[in-house]
Amino acid sequence: MNSVYLGLGTNIGDRNKHLEEARNVIEEQLGAILCSSTIIETSPWGVEGQDNYLNQVILIHTAFSAQSLLQKIHQVELVLGRTRDKKWEARIIDIDILFFNDEIIDIDNLCIPHSFAHLRRFVLQPLHEIAPDYVHPLLQKTVTQLLQDLPD
Repeated sequence: MNSVYLGLGTNIGDRNKHLEEARNVIEEQLGAILCSSTIIETSPWGVEGQDNYLNQVILIHTAFSAQSLLQKIHQVELVLGRTRDKKWEARIIDIDILFFNDEIIDIDNLCIPHSFAHLRRFVLQPLHEIAPDYVHPLLQKTVTQLLQDLPD
């Protein structure tokens, strides 16, 4: 079984409902949810003029490989109403693979650890809640250290 940290986010419509639906479909189709952070509300990152996001981090166990999991996640997002017109647009649901075991993967459409995870408070704060001692495989720092290193 693979241990995977997923970041969930939504800033359109009934945000709590979208997160709940995402967790339900993830558990049904991708793997068992072992733990979930609380849901936090944050400002959009990297863009302006959007509504605030609700964000959460979950830990799942899955039998899927990283590439298969990414394909399945894209299918789940599509079923839940996600469109992909432009980068960092407002979205009904966003599901990001943050960490996959302790693996480092950098191929065309998949970068693990997630390229921006260590720079985003909306990732690190909920991740810290459920895995403060997890060590970032590339940076060799714990989630606690990464959170303390954030400038904002």
